[in-house]
Amino acid sequence: MTPPASSDAILAISGLDGYCGELQILRQACLSIAKAEVVALFGPNGHGKSTLLKAICGINPPRHGSIHFDGVDITRTASDKIVEMGLAYIPEARNIFTEMTVLENLRLGAYNRRARPKVNANLELVFSLFPRLDERKDQMAATLSGGESRMLAVGRGLMSDAKLLLIDEPSIGLSPLMKKTVFGAINRIKQTTDISIMVVEQEVDYALAVADRIFLLKKGEVVLERMAGEIGKTEIEKAYF
Repeated sequence: MTPPASSDAILAISGLDGYCGELQILRQACLSIAKAEVVALFGPNGHGKSTLLKAICGINPPRHGSIHFDGVDITRTASDKIVEMGLAYIPEARNIFTEMTVLENLRLGAYNRRARPKVNANLELVFSLFPRLDERKDQMAATLSGGESRMLAVGRGLMSDAKLLLIDEPSIGLSPLMKKTVFGAINRIKQTTDISIMVVEQEVDYALAVADRIFLLKKGEVVLERMAGEIGKTEIEKAYF
């Protein structure tokens, strides 16, 4: 599976080998994301999905292979520089600052030089996607529910003026209503902006509803790529095993 030319892709990954200590997790992983595209990454737990996201955003760089973001090789680029280029990683652990207000958390997301001039415009975008955050902007983040904390994490990623969001397990631990709310916001991002998104998710139905393409990662390898409309939940779950 060969990524498209960099002019056609916001992200192009080729031949990635990733490790956790001395344990190899990723094996020659290849995938791509087009500009303004939403892709879903599926796979069994422990098979490399989070490792791949951390490699892309510079937290755990790969030992071999290449990562190009918006036409630039970022394989060995520091994570703070990657954020400044417009790539935001939203981990499964929400990592919000509980002793700060919602608004302070959001403003912190705009710390990079590229995002600072757009703070007000991006705040408006976040509050339009998550009205509940607007209602609670002066509350301490510690008082938020699990679903609201997830909204805040996604909102903070948007505040970085991202061109690409990497979202790890957005629905984990949420009620069905909050899952719909979070994925509804992801769909509105897709419909109203040109931001690209990669979402790692175990809830296949939710992810299929917003994705343009899907990838399946198994034993550290990308073993399946399909347009979202060409494959169903049952086929994906069978492919896990």
